[in-house]
Amino acid sequence: MIVIAATAGDVLVARAMKQVGDVGELWKRHGVLKVIGRVLSTPTFFLGLIAMAGAFYSLLFALSWGDLSLVVPASASLTFVANAFAAKIFLHEHVGGRRLLAAVLVACGVALLAI
Repeated sequence: MIVIAATAGDVLVARAMKQVGDVGELWKRHGVLKVIGRVLSTPTFFLGLIAMAGAFYSLLFALSWGDLSLVVPASASLTFVANAFAAKIFLHEHVGGRRLLAAVLVACGVALLAI
């Protein structure tokens, strides 16, 4: 649940920020209020926040029964792998073999922690 919600949140917020555009340029031209207004007017931003809140509460539940030294690295590493695939599928980002390999190696490192 943590990984699914965290990945959905990351993808939705990333999509929202791509819709907003270059925040630095927008800030220079129109100020911070315009940036805030643009972000808050993007529906996928709020869906992303809801998904991220779901991930956070799922993490709290997991920490209530699992060890911090295993739960957090495991959820983070699986989220890295899921984000790489989700970015390629849903955001059409170029995710090269090196990024995928790095994400899988992180997941393998956490698997070693669990053994």
